[in-house]
Amino acid sequence: MSTLPSPESSAVQAERGPAAEIATARSLLGTAWLRIRRSRIAIASLVVVVLMVLFAALAPVLVAIEGSDPFTTRIGPDFLDDFYAPGLPLSYYRYPSGEHWLGLEPGLGRDIFARMAYGARISLTIAILSTVVSVVLGTVLGAAAGYFGGKVDMVISRVMDLFLAFPHLLLVLSLTPIMQSRLQGTALDSGSLVPIASLVIILGFFGWAYLARVVRGQVLSIREQEFVEAAQAYGASHRSIIFRQIIPNVMGVVLVYATMMIPTNITAEAALSFLGVGVKDRS
Repeated sequence: MSTLPSPESSAVQAERGPAAEIATARSLLGTAWLRIRRSRIAIASLVVVVLMVLFAALAPVLVAIEGSDPFTTRIGPDFLDDFYAPGLPLSYYRYPSGEHWLGLEPGLGRDIFARMAYGARISLTIAILSTVVSVVLGTVLGAAAGYFGGKVDMVISRVMDLFLAFPHLLLVLSLTPIMQSRLQGTALDSGSLVPIASLVIILGFFGWAYLARVVRGQVLSIREQEFVEAAQAYGASHRSIIFRQIIPNVMGVVLVYATMMIPTNITAEAALSFLGVGVKDRS
């Protein structure tokens, strides 16, 4: 004898059903975007980041609108003070104006807004590309170490320990001039591409070890899950299991690490440039 569902249970199922379907159908990016939309601080931070990226990407357009460039020097009594404050811009060039939006640089009288725009472009380019290199190496090697285990795990883990044992900035500082000399005469030897390429290669190559260790720890638990065993029983290759089953399930950790690594690489690039082995100022 069948029993009819009560109105209360039907109402509960009607209320929970769509929410459950939406939750199960939402992707990883959809879940992340939902959490961002619920936080005003996250939305404000996202707006700031987008504005900074647009500021760097549209540097030539913004500088053309302003009417200046980052390399023209303005030296002389018409721009710089030679008496009371030698080297400093005159009062009408020291502060933002319609001609120079952020004023002039002390000493050489170059436009500060133009130099900030092009400097942000170079810094973001180096930071993003080096982060991509580190994320790809760290994710693949960490997933391989955690999935295969045994000798593969031992070799990759010892390489991680070796990379983490050396002082990172000191190692990059010593290898950057060597890399720049090796890139001389190649297809990258034009303009400022040699220092940019050398920083991307070195910062990216020596920044993967920590992420690989984190990914390895995640994969050690993921490889014991039922969906991995089902893929193995189905006859899927190791490559397919790693790239289609395991790595998508650690992308949350990878994205968090990538967002922290970009400002770290910006700081490293600025430090190396200040020490004279990074991107040199073209006066």
